[in-house]
Amino acid sequence: MDNKAIRDTAESWETVSAQRPFQGAKTAVASDEVRMPDGSVARRDYQVHPGSVCVLALDEEGRVLVLSQYRHPVRRRLWELPAGLLDVVGENPLHGAQRELQEEAHVKAEDWRVLADFYASPGGSDEAIRIFLARGVAAADGERYAESGSEEADMELAWVPLPELVRGVLAGELGNPGLVTGVLALSAALAADPSLSSLRPADAPWPARPYEA
Repeated sequence: MDNKAIRDTAESWETVSAQRPFQGAKTAVASDEVRMPDGSVARRDYQVHPGSVCVLALDEEGRVLVLSQYRHPVRRRLWELPAGLLDVVGENPLHGAQRELQEEAHVKAEDWRVLADFYASPGGSDEAIRIFLARGVAAADGERYAESGSEEADMELAWVPLPELVRGVLAGELGNPGLVTGVLALSAALAADPSLSSLRPADAPWPARPYEA
């Protein structure tokens, strides 16, 4: 196969029936009966998710902004990139990323690029995640946002050198998918082009979550 053809492609198998046994405030569970290539029908249960954005904020010293947050499903406190849901249908993901960076870390940035797009767990969820690279960072204007009783109130913030995060990922010490994907993608991007000028612009199309400009 030609290497140029190695890319994900859109495809949709016939859905014989579709049910939604659970609808939560932000996500849902879908239960679809899907026609297999041999003609049989199989059930596929998965999480329906609005999508997410992550921000890898990189300062002039090569440090990455990370946050420590408790995640109940895995019973662990994880170091993560600032991130959040795309709550508004059709919202430009850049706007969501800028909002999350300011709300979670009280930071703003001048230069934005798309670092990576990926699916969090495509075998069991349709959640699509876009990671932005934010540079030219500075403290945001005004007072820091803090919602009473929220998980954000318990966050710890740190600026960590990129090589230290890469080491932690490869050592199995850091496991949040956005952080893992982001720091490894940035490390690879820097190795290929230290200026990072080849990264996609912040308004690059995102077929997984089409949006309005």
